Amino acid sequence: MLTGYDRGRRCGPRLRRMLQVVLVAAVMATTLAASAYAQDRAVYLATYVEVMPSEEVSGAALLARYRDAGRRQDANLRFEVLHEIARPDRFAMLEVWKDKAALESHDKAASSRSFREKLKSIRSAPSDVRLNNGISVGPPKTERKAGAIYVLTHVDVIPDREADCLALLRVMRADASREHGNIAYEVLQQSDPANHFTVLEAWTNRKALDAHIMAEHTRSFRERLSPMQGALYDERFYRVLN
Repeated sequence: MLTGYDRGRRCGPRLRRMLQVVLVAAVMATTLAASAYAQDRAVYLATYVEVMPSEEVSGAALLARYRDAGRRQDANLRFEVLHEIARPDRFAMLEVWKDKAALESHDKAASSRSFREKLKSIRSAPSDVRLNNGISVGPPKTERKAGAIYVLTHVDVIPDREADCLALLRVMRADASREHGNIAYEVLQQSDPANHFTVLEAWTNRKALDAHIMAEHTRSFRERLSPMQGALYDERFYRVLN
């Protein structure tokens, strides 16, 4: 018959192993929570830029230099410049910063002020800047491919349909992500007003995009979204600026 002391000795190693497992799980949970929190704090900036038609080349070069400088900053998580296909004098910048403080620091930097001054001399209209929160985001499913088409859509719904629109967009993202040729489908929600959304899509080529546009779930999405809209469904096609 085992005494209490013997039982303690027999159970000691087992208890130590259990405590180690619990400790490891706690550390992992804390790490994952911290990572998720950091991701939640990220801010997404969508900026629409228009330059004079005669300044398309110089505008593209200026934006490319600004993008490359932004990517070198530690707080930058992503920086893309898109060149509109139908209107080559129009561009869009998509930036992701680790938090609002990082974005504000970048915005106040001398390099950013210099960029805005140079852009002011060649633009045809003031830039449209929209601060967003990531709702359904993630890395592209494949590496960027030559010929890929990017679609940037501004979705504006009446204020009391914000939740309905968000639910529709999440379903649309799930459907589109399963389609052949889809590279990315991301949903961003504007910080203010919150009933405005930015949707970024990437497709391997125009054929894949056309198939998506004609898909039953896409047409159903547009049909259900229509009564909610507060403004025109603004959809533009781009190539990534190299």
